[in-house]
Amino acid sequence: MLLHDLALCSRLSPILSSRYNLFWNPMPANLEITLVANIRSAARSASLSVLSVDSGSDFNGHPTTRFRLASTPEASAESSLLLELSETFDFHKPDLLPEMTSHLREAAHRLRNPRPDAYVTLAGLPVRFGSFAWPFHRSTSGADTYIVHGTVHLDDGTGSPLHALVSASMTVTFAEIVPAPEQPYAETFIYNAVRKTLDRGQLEMLKSGNRQPVPVTTRYYSRWQKKFFFTDTDDNSRMEFLALKTYWLSGVLGNGRPVWIADPRDAQYLNTTVEELSRMAADLSRQGQLAIDGEYASSTPTLMARADEYRAKLDAALAVTRPTFNEEMRAGHTNM
Repeated sequence: MLLHDLALCSRLSPILSSRYNLFWNPMPANLEITLVANIRSAARSASLSVLSVDSGSDFNGHPTTRFRLASTPEASAESSLLLELSETFDFHKPDLLPEMTSHLREAAHRLRNPRPDAYVTLAGLPVRFGSFAWPFHRSTSGADTYIVHGTVHLDDGTGSPLHALVSASMTVTFAEIVPAPEQPYAETFIYNAVRKTLDRGQLEMLKSGNRQPVPVTTRYYSRWQKKFFFTDTDDNSRMEFLALKTYWLSGVLGNGRPVWIADPRDAQYLNTTVEELSRMAADLSRQGQLAIDGEYASSTPTLMARADEYRAKLDAALAVTRPTFNEEMRAGHTNM
């Protein structure tokens, strides 16, 4: 396997020592531990298998390495995740490898969900994230920001064509707190910023359209507490979120299969802890709305009886995302 990794790195890694990188220097050619070997090691620590390794390219055409990861070597494409990194990504920077391993361990839990790429918003929208073009690239409009493009789909089990093409922009000041402009170090706060922007009605779900901005600034981060802030919630709103999540991701999209209820990504979005989420889930279980199995929960008939309520909530959330603010974006007047 090591010989295969070394040969693959040789094929995927042309000499890029002259390439300018906004966040760190290019990877030295004589590194003994290759990018592929490091990812395989981190994946093993997270109980994940590397299904495939391929070459890709970023927004500017620079080489990337794409890893397909899953819980088992026999997993289907729907039960796998894509990890894309700059080919010159250097694991030898302090704290990068531990954070990568933590990211993959969380991903291993999400891969047990019926739909690992599906989430819900507080406003009531079940959404699916996809086609994010990592890593960040510098804005082509001249703005002093770094950009990542992606797509968020409405995923309500009806095959809806509604989606939003997003352009998440990270300010230079905000970039200083990010360990690396790569997927494992930014995916969580980018996804949560998109959810927060949907909650505010500032992204419109369309059948087609231009990219819509999702600004990510220091208002989402406390340097003093060294943590992200997106939404203030209390016990009632957290319980409602977990019921909503279980209804859509387990009951509607998962045919009753369990979903990870103690997801740190949700905890960050709700400004709480995984322990509090577990406590809220236990309360819902006592009410008969969730069936709990460790850190996972599945829908119950009592929860599914709220279908009309949750469909009305979805319709109301969609209505909020249809303001007139983005008429100029429809005409193509964007600054991305």
